[in-house]
Amino acid sequence: MSEEILATFEVRRLTVLNENGDTDETLMPELTDAEIWRMYELMVLARSFDERAVALQREGRLGTYPPIRGQEAAQVGSAFALSWADWVFPSFREMGAHLTLGYPIPQLLQYWSGDERAQKVPPHLNIFPFCVAVGSQIPHAVGAALAARYRRDPAAVVVYFGDGATSKGDFHEAMNMAGVYGLPVLFICQNNQWAISVPLKGQTASASLAQKAIAYGFQGVQVDGNDIFAVYRATQQALAKARSGSGPTFIECLTYRMADHTTADDAGRYRSPEEVALWNGRDPILRLERFLAARGSWSEDKGREVRSQATGIIDKGVGEMEAMPPPEVAELFDGTLATLTPRQAGQRKVR
Repeated sequence: MSEEILATFEVRRLTVLNENGDTDETLMPELTDAEIWRMYELMVLARSFDERAVALQREGRLGTYPPIRGQEAAQVGSAFALSWADWVFPSFREMGAHLTLGYPIPQLLQYWSGDERAQKVPPHLNIFPFCVAVGSQIPHAVGAALAARYRRDPAAVVVYFGDGATSKGDFHEAMNMAGVYGLPVLFICQNNQWAISVPLKGQTASASLAQKAIAYGFQGVQVDGNDIFAVYRATQQALAKARSGSGPTFIECLTYRMADHTTADDAGRYRSPEEVALWNGRDPILRLERFLAARGSWSEDKGREVRSQATGIIDKGVGEMEAMPPPEVAELFDGTLATLTPRQAGQRKVR
């Protein structure tokens, strides 16, 4: 009888920008000053969009809405690394990624007002529709990556999901297929530590979510999800790996949902004010402002100017959204299927 070690593994956590705004220059990605400032503008725009959407919902002008407050770095940092040729499969809490990629603001608001016409993505964007069903978009993304392989398309595929999705079979089936076929896909998990009211410790006994990739034969890395430079660096490296034919990567962005799960939720019923206060001190926007201030690029006046510009952009988007005429009843059938069934065609004609 004998025992032998079959394999050993390690999972690393990447941090570049700490809470004080200091960076590890050996890990700092190559970004121009203009690119870093654009990252800041996009995070502020995402925060402004989020605050306005919540306010509109409270006024009865939008339907139920899922806030992204606290997750701006995970979304903007990852989307900023993508190319126009890459394919994106979002869940329902990626408005920061949508804004970074240029998704029309009126259309984002239109979706949260309950108008499904907003799911018709502009033809120049490779973004699939919102997916509210938890985890179901993950196998779709892997299928798209397999299609890219067959077509010899050099694009990468990125799929976003939350920590709750890692408890679904869709996640594990997709990870397994991606590993077996070495597909060009990035799994980006925004681990905001709460699947509605279920904490992470109630979902998994693993020390990290990133290590789940090991079982499927590819790399998993955890990054500080409130550090936009770490998120960008990890995504950039994973994209290069995917495009070169070296297979998938799982990126766990360790962050925190500072608001409620949705506007229909009351997070105060299941988590403590102390926990929220701790993560408020780790605010991703505040962290980047400290970095920029130390370089002489940011001041209170400049911050107010960026927020004012973002407010103006959102105001314009709200006006355009609310000026849209309501859909015709027959439009409910548009986009349902490539070709309507005889029954659906008859129903549409009656309408």
